[in-house]
Amino acid sequence: MIRDGLLGMENVRWIIMKNYLYLMIVAVLLAGCNVKEGEAVAAGESKVEWFTDFDAAQKVAAKGGRPILIDFSGSDWCGWCIRLDKEIFSKPEFKKYADENLVLFLADFPNRKKQSDKVKKQNQKLSEKYRVKGFPTVILIDSKGKLIARTGYRAGGAEEYVKHLKKLLKK
Repeated sequence: MIRDGLLGMENVRWIIMKNYLYLMIVAVLLAGCNVKEGEAVAAGESKVEWFTDFDAAQKVAAKGGRPILIDFSGSDWCGWCIRLDKEIFSKPEFKKYADENLVLFLADFPNRKKQSDKVKKQNQKLSEKYRVKGFPTVILIDSKGKLIARTGYRAGGAEEYVKHLKKLLKK
C-alpha cells in the first residue's frame, strides 16, 4: 500500500512536469507571435514599408518628393526575385537608403500567395504600362508615373545595388 502511494506521487510529479513543459513551449511560441509582418525586429533597424496600393505610394512619393521603386516580382516562384529580396532588399544597407530616399512598391505576381482581385488588376495594369517582360524587373518612376530608369537583379550585394540606384537617379 505504501509502495502504491509512492508510485502514485511519482506519476503526479511526472504529470505536473509534463504540463509545465507544455505551458513553457506554448509561451515561447506565443511570444514569437507578437511581431507583425513586415515590422523591423532588430534594434536600430529601419522599418521599410513596401506599398501594395499604388495610389497610396504615389501620394507618399508626391508629398515627400521621392521617386518610387517598383519591384515587379514573382515572390513565391521566381528564383531571381527571391534572390533579389534576400541579397539586396532585406539588407540594412538597402533599407537605410530606401527609408531616406525612395518609396517602395511591390507589384507581385505570386502563384501560391493570395491577393485581392483589385491588387491583381492594379499590378497587371502597371506591368502593361511599363512593358514588363520578365521577373524581376525594377523600375524607378517619379510620383506622377514618369519612367526614370529600368533595371533588375544585379550581383554584388546591397551596397553595390544602392550605388547603382544612385547612378540611375542622377541621370
